Amino acid sequence: MHFVEREIAGRLLRIEAGKVGKQASGAVLVRYGDTVVFCAAVMGDPPPDKDFFPLTVDYREKTYAAGKIPGGFFKREGRPTAKEILTMRLIDRPVRPLFPDGFKHDISISCIVLSADKQNDPDLLAMIGSSAALTISEIPFLGPTGSVKFGMTKDGELKVNPTIAEVDEGLLDLAMSGTRDAITMLECGARELSEAQILAAMERGHEVIREIVAMQEDLQRLCGKPKFEVAPPESHNDLYRELAAKFGNELRGAIRTPGKLNRKKAEEAVVERVVAEYCPEGAAEQVHDPLVVAAIMEDLRKNLEREQIMTGVRADGRGYRDIRQITCEVGVLPRTHGSSLFTRGETQALVVVTLGTELDEQVIDGLNDEYTERLLVHYDFPAFSVGETWPNRGPKRREIGHGNLARRALEAIVPQDDSFPYTIRVNSDILESNGSSSMATVCGASLALMDAGVPLGRSVAGIAMGMVKDGDKIAVLSDIQGSEDHNGDLDFKVAGTDRGITAMQLDCKVKGISFAVLAEALEQARQGRLQVLDTMGAVLPQPRDHHSPFAPRVERFMINPEKIGLVIGPSGKTIRKIQEDTSTTIAVVDEGRVSIWGPSQESTLAARKIVEALVEEPEVGKIYTGKVTSIKDFGCFVEIIPGQEGLVHVSEMASGYVEHASDVVALGDEISVKCIAVGDDGKIKLSIKALNPEAQAEGQAGGPPRPPRRHDRGGRGGREGGGFRGHDRGGRPERRR
Repeated sequence: MHFVEREIAGRLLRIEAGKVGKQASGAVLVRYGDTVVFCAAVMGDPPPDKDFFPLTVDYREKTYAAGKIPGGFFKREGRPTAKEILTMRLIDRPVRPLFPDGFKHDISISCIVLSADKQNDPDLLAMIGSSAALTISEIPFLGPTGSVKFGMTKDGELKVNPTIAEVDEGLLDLAMSGTRDAITMLECGARELSEAQILAAMERGHEVIREIVAMQEDLQRLCGKPKFEVAPPESHNDLYRELAAKFGNELRGAIRTPGKLNRKKAEEAVVERVVAEYCPEGAAEQVHDPLVVAAIMEDLRKNLEREQIMTGVRADGRGYRDIRQITCEVGVLPRTHGSSLFTRGETQALVVVTLGTELDEQVIDGLNDEYTERLLVHYDFPAFSVGETWPNRGPKRREIGHGNLARRALEAIVPQDDSFPYTIRVNSDILESNGSSSMATVCGASLALMDAGVPLGRSVAGIAMGMVKDGDKIAVLSDIQGSEDHNGDLDFKVAGTDRGITAMQLDCKVKGISFAVLAEALEQARQGRLQVLDTMGAVLPQPRDHHSPFAPRVERFMINPEKIGLVIGPSGKTIRKIQEDTSTTIAVVDEGRVSIWGPSQESTLAARKIVEALVEEPEVGKIYTGKVTSIKDFGCFVEIIPGQEGLVHVSEMASGYVEHASDVVALGDEISVKCIAVGDDGKIKLSIKALNPEAQAEGQAGGPPRPPRRHDRGGRGGREGGGFRGHDRGGRPERRR
């Protein structure tokens, strides 16, 4: 067993190998605090007839790691959660570009969370452990990579590997990976931070990355296996040069064809003609393999587009900083709560906002304490959007990742507190795509939210940046289209407001990006973002001051927590009746907050009036109309508030003398009374005569005299008038002896 350890941000990071998972190509245990993650990497045989690199990543959070049993009927982990899928992407993206060209073996990376301390997020350990497992294995990995997280307090202080609580309360959530020399992956959510603040965090993060890379290099020296020798891909340089000379100009013309589908058809026509000429059907002997010829033409097409870009003019005729034509529409659907259609070039997103109730919040039950999310963003990328066919079997990892990126971009400007007590669901349907569909989702979502009357602080927009590098020459591209993403070296998505960045995502196709290029790309993205925001602002500059008539209405207020039972009623009878009578939905929490949702303002106000009447506190001097619930010799009890009764003493029933309460009221009478006192014990004193001060004053000045005391009511024992003691009852019986 071998291990390396180092203190990072005041906590010990330990990577251990040789104890568990010894049949994998490489396996490690990573521990940080009391969070422990197992990571294994395995190399299989190259699959036949595959022209891509088959890398698969699996990450699972075992609930036993947090001392929990899974919820649901089956009580065991099922399909991956959104959190697990997002972590799989974080693991995959930094390592994928670091494998040799031509390497086609199956590679599987598996990560299992074994212990979770609810302080240190296990996704960071899985990223580090995956690189370490690849590094000590025989797999020809060109790493290692280090990973780090950064947060920022509200005072602007950067925090290395912040705790989960610190991330939730801070201004920055940045995850980054890189090699000793460059950055390979970024994922970021921020509260409108400047480009300078983001760059400062990245530069400090790279210092920590170098430390973690050094740890893995030390572990490799201790227990690393000899690396698998990758045979260099078969050279077809002569054939490449021949095809480039013969068909290069024709292919250049096809690349410049306007329109994505027309360009694709033109390029395919050239390739088909080349294959037919060099690999004729029915020939007795094929001189060239059709697959090889098609692959060479694909390489030629890629290189020709890159050459075209380096001339300063992109394939569609734009300059490096030019953004495709943008059109925006809002309110495009009649019955939805908010909608927009955002089109940028040949990328189009239909975004719809639905406002829901507190009961619609997404419950998240993972390794940490259960919580809810009020902002939901769902991104869908159907096959027809790119003119293809594939079965729709639910959201793929890419769709979940793009939806999460858009959600992070919007979080900073969507109200998350009680000032806007709605659950917000944003649906983005990509109707056509030629690159940057996730950023079109961000722009369309901002417009749709404003159309729904959500009080956004500011509009948010996104833009995808690209890069092509040829030796020392670098071209940074704004608003990349699909082919520039596919053939370029960088996909860098940046979203934000006019004040700063709210989300970023960077993926490299090369072995890393320098900080100088990142700084240039961030500044160019800022300029492009402001241009997009201007276009959006011309359509809808601020949120609407009203909601759709089809959106639910909400009333929220506080009541005395001790009176929640009055609202709920026995077995929920009272609250159900209120909901049925007013066509509303009511939620009451332990703190005494009542939320009422209904189809109209009238229905919610009616429900609120009933609830407030149920929990109303009696007010001295206020006049109430109530029902007589019981009559006693000394007065009557009147229910003035549901569940609350007060006493009207006989002395308060009239200005004159009242012998018995039944002389004035009857059981079940509806009478008006005035509250004259509320005792410390909560007892309520009521008065009828206080309703008529003039009669009361008249009675005090000279009302009818009190009738004489009656003498025929019997007396007390031993006194004149008898009673029921002494001789009247035959005397006291003799005591038994």
